[in-house]
Amino acid sequence: MQMIGVSSSAISAVGYDPSTMRLRIRFVEGHSYDFYRVPQHVYDGLMRARSKGGYYNDHIRDRYQG
Repeated sequence: MQMIGVSSSAISAVGYDPSTMRLRIRFVEGHSYDFYRVPQHVYDGLMRARSKGGYYNDHIRDRYQG
């Protein structure tokens, strides 16, 4: 999965595989987590969000099996 670097104080890179709906988030501390069954629009919203950490907390965290 290709990871794309993002500008965020909490998240360093994001990757998404639309065929499996798997989202991978690498945090600035160095840990990466996979989230499953994430719709394309949620990934798109994360990539457009001004605050990646805020979007993660509001729309991804504790919502998708990780």
